[in-house]
Amino acid sequence: MKKKLMINREISWLSFNERVLQEAADERVPLIERMRFLGIFSNNLDEFFRIRVATWRRLLDLPDTDNALKESPAELLNQINKIDYSYQQRFLEIYDHILRELEKENIFILNENQLTDDQGVFLREFFRENVRPNLFPIMMKNIKRSTSLRDKSIYLAVRLRKKDKSLKDNHALIKVPTTIISRFLILPKKEDRNFIMLLDDVIRYNLADIFSVFDYDEFDAYTIKITRDAELEIDNDVSKSLMERMSDSIKQRKKGRPVRFVYDKDIPDPVLKMVMEKLKISGKDNTMKGGRYHNFKDFIGFPNVGGPHLEYSPAPQLPHRHLSGNKSILAAVRERDIMINFPYQSFQYIIDLLREASIDPAVKSIKMTLYRVARTSKVINALVNAARNGKDVTVYLELQARFDEQANIYWSEKMQEEGVNIIHGVAGFKVHSKLILIKRKEGGLNRLYANIGTGNFNETTSKIYGDVHLLTANPAITEEVDQVFGLFERSYLAPVVFRHLIVSPFKTRRFIIQMINQEIVNARAGKKAEVIMKLNSLVDATLVKKIYAASAAGVKFRLIIRGICVLVPGVKGLSENIEAISIVDRYLEHARIFVFHNNGNRQYFITSADLMARNLDHRIEVGVPVWDEELKKELQTILDLQWKDNVKARLLGKNDLNQYRINDEAPFRSQLETYNYFKNQFYQH
Repeated sequence: MKKKLMINREISWLSFNERVLQEAADERVPLIERMRFLGIFSNNLDEFFRIRVATWRRLLDLPDTDNALKESPAELLNQINKIDYSYQQRFLEIYDHILRELEKENIFILNENQLTDDQGVFLREFFRENVRPNLFPIMMKNIKRSTSLRDKSIYLAVRLRKKDKSLKDNHALIKVPTTIISRFLILPKKEDRNFIMLLDDVIRYNLADIFSVFDYDEFDAYTIKITRDAELEIDNDVSKSLMERMSDSIKQRKKGRPVRFVYDKDIPDPVLKMVMEKLKISGKDNTMKGGRYHNFKDFIGFPNVGGPHLEYSPAPQLPHRHLSGNKSILAAVRERDIMINFPYQSFQYIIDLLREASIDPAVKSIKMTLYRVARTSKVINALVNAARNGKDVTVYLELQARFDEQANIYWSEKMQEEGVNIIHGVAGFKVHSKLILIKRKEGGLNRLYANIGTGNFNETTSKIYGDVHLLTANPAITEEVDQVFGLFERSYLAPVVFRHLIVSPFKTRRFIIQMINQEIVNARAGKKAEVIMKLNSLVDATLVKKIYAASAAGVKFRLIIRGICVLVPGVKGLSENIEAISIVDRYLEHARIFVFHNNGNRQYFITSADLMARNLDHRIEVGVPVWDEELKKELQTILDLQWKDNVKARLLGKNDLNQYRINDEAPFRSQLETYNYFKNQFYQH
């Protein structure tokens, strides 16, 4: 297969992040939300450099990688840097435009040179009480060894000067303490005008105070930021527990190799040269000129000091027609399979399920997988409460959930202290499945209740991530979920046959190929053949080739891919039967859903797995068939609503231009219509 018929995954990811940037530029999006999308774009890009770019930088240092990879790391990194630079220029243009629009709303972001006398008095008092105690300047001339700047932090490179040149210039570094103090200071309102100041500029305004022990009278400061290689290298010391080895690796991450150094474009050359020399940053460490401010990820929390029209309209999570008013969730699940769709329906039902199980005298045990949890987790509180109530509680807590490792170590220790059984590892595999299993004594026999989902048990992200969870008491499913937990408890992957669940690494790849092959058979027999896939990412080369082959045989594909898509749809003779869109909007599309036409007997599945080699071959992922006819219709409706989107849907194609889908139909925004669908479903029930 010709290389050009698959888009490079890194370039495809950058294209996804461009769609996020499009949301910041979209004037249909409320102003404050646009500012927050700039924060999301920036945070995404930082993680991309920490992981993906860092990996290619490592490969660059190895001999003969070009031939082994059939791709030149140097050429790819050069292409990434060019795209990154173009995005940064657009980013700054969008930011400046948003600032002008905010001023029309009487919201002004001030810098240190724009303050009135009254504002200056307020700022100096705030600084002395709140900021100064958290500042610890480092004088650059005193640096005797390499000073390691923290990843995810911003620093001010400060130049101290004497107007009459009687003193030689001095230089310092100041870490901006955004982990302690909000990045945004709201200044006192004047009439109908609102004022916000960034913490960076609060510090700039008070540089003379900070360095009052020196006899300097001119100060200027320029923002710098380092992004470091964040890949964890876990040693194989068998004398240490996995948790100890993870803790050691997290400490080493703080010293990771710089993969990106961004600096204020206005920084004087002598100051930049000194910073780079003292910090041992070479020109090849992806240095880039930027604007006055960095770490725009903080703008995810940009405050709204204006009216409610500057944010999305409230969309409270909806009650569920089969669960609202029901005293027992377990009783409701005994009657029928139930599907909960986040963020449209309330995550509180998952909390209530765990709370009910924790105090139900008939419940004997609770088993659960956890990948990413909220900072103050009601899920964990419910599990701890169950253990205190004498239930046998077992939690598989994945320590290697990227960037959540430290939090998961903390929660692991807390739960163990409360008597929860914690399982950490299945050798060589990351557990990404989303499972709950409750064992209840009924009529002298054990009955199992299960939850199989596409997203994390996290009450915070459930308000913005689009996911699907199935609750069932069907023994055909629950007994196999019990088998999955058996794998965790053995801590190794003995061969297991799953008849109904689609479990990686045993079955997912083979199952999808079998289902596509059946569609090929049907297409060649002149029957209707169609596959619908809703995913975060489509990357696996083997499955992409299989989809191409099916398209050539006449199978129709409708793909809804939020993130990376290396497949190229609409190429004559190869993929003309494939259409692909991506939806980026208020909520992050996170669910994975498969539909196979199957000669009219449509088969529906939800899963935690994307079509990437890591999910198919190197993680424990669980998918489940949806058998209930009512739930099948519900899934089909959701997919149909998304496919009709002509407001937030972008067309994926070989040119990767992120063009909005535009047609002659009335404007149709799928997330809004999906919310209305579930709202009507409840109130008409």
